[in-house]
Amino acid sequence: MIKPQQALHTVFKAACASAAAIGLLAANAAHAADAGKGKVLVDSHNCAACHGANLNKPVSPEYPKLAGQHSDYIYWALRQYQMGTGNPHFGRNNAIMQAQVQSLSPGDMKDIGAYVESLDGDLVQKK
Repeated sequence: MIKPQQALHTVFKAACASAAAIGLLAANAAHAADAGKGKVLVDSHNCAACHGANLNKPVSPEYPKLAGQHSDYIYWALRQYQMGTGNPHFGRNNAIMQAQVQSLSPGDMKDIGAYVESLDGDLVQKK
């Protein structure tokens, strides 16, 4: 049989967990991505040095075309480079990209994603 104090404690823990989850969701949704800020970040980080003009003409075939890519994909790719190999389930291993993204905030990465998605590109969707 559960004692009233235990039940109250369980309800309190559940309420705190719910409040924390709602707070995290609200903080994530609060940042509306700004393509203009993303362009400034892309220019300041010299992304075109590898990904080419308008992020659509990579200097080497091993670098991806980014222009027109979905913003959510760009955000999560950048986050994965930030995580690096510290998390083998989610991290991406590329020393150049890991160095490029270390100073970016989640909001910065969303801004970059919005800018990249706004660009016209040569990406082809398979049907």
